Amino acid sequence: MSRTEEIAAAAAPWVVDHGMEYAEAKRRAARELGLRGELPDNEQVEDAVREHLAVFCADTQPGELRALRELAITWMERLAEFRPHLSGAVWRGTATRVSSLRLELYCDDPKATELMLLDRGIDYDPGVWTRPDGREVPLLTLDSPCPALGERVTVHLFVMDTDDLRGGLKPDARGRTWRGDLTGLRRRLQDVDGNE
Repeated sequence: MSRTEEIAAAAAPWVVDHGMEYAEAKRRAARELGLRGELPDNEQVEDAVREHLAVFCADTQPGELRALRELAITWMERLAEFRPHLSGAVWRGTATRVSSLRLELYCDDPKATELMLLDRGIDYDPGVWTRPDGREVPLLTLDSPCPALGERVTVHLFVMDTDDLRGGLKPDARGRTWRGDLTGLRRRLQDVDGNE
C-alpha cells in the first residue's frame, strides 16, 4: 500500500462516521499516521470511502443515501429559481446519515437567496466559504428535518455566480461529475447503485 493509499484508508472512517469533508479528513489522517508530504487526491479518498462503506455500512447506507437524496430534491425544488446543483457525498453516492447536503446555487444577485429564505421564515446562519482558488463565496447554513431518517440534517447553500456554472460540470478523471442538477438527481434515485 502506498503512502497516499494509507492516508486515504485512514481518512475514510472520518468521512463516513463523522461526516468530515475530504480535505480535513486527509489532513487529520496524515497527522495521525505521522506522514508528511503529498496527500491522496479526492478520487483516492472516495475509493477508500466506498470500500469502508461496503465493509461496515452495506446494510444501512443505501437507505440513508436515498433519504438524503429525497431531502435534497425537496430543497432543490424550493430553490429552483437559483439553479441548484447538488454536490458532495449525497451527489456522489457515498453519504450516510451524518452527511450534510451541499447545494450550489447559481444566481446573479447573491442577496436574492437570503431574501427568499427570510421571506419564507427559514432560519439560517450566514458565512463565507473560501474556494480552492482563494475566492470567497457566501455560505448559508441551515438545518432541515429529514422525516425518513427521523432527525435533522445540515444543509449548506453555496451562493455562486451564474458564470461559475460553466466550469462546474467538468467530470473527474473517471468521467463522473462532481455535481448535478435536479434532473440528474432524480435519475440517480431511479438507478440501482445511484452513483453513475
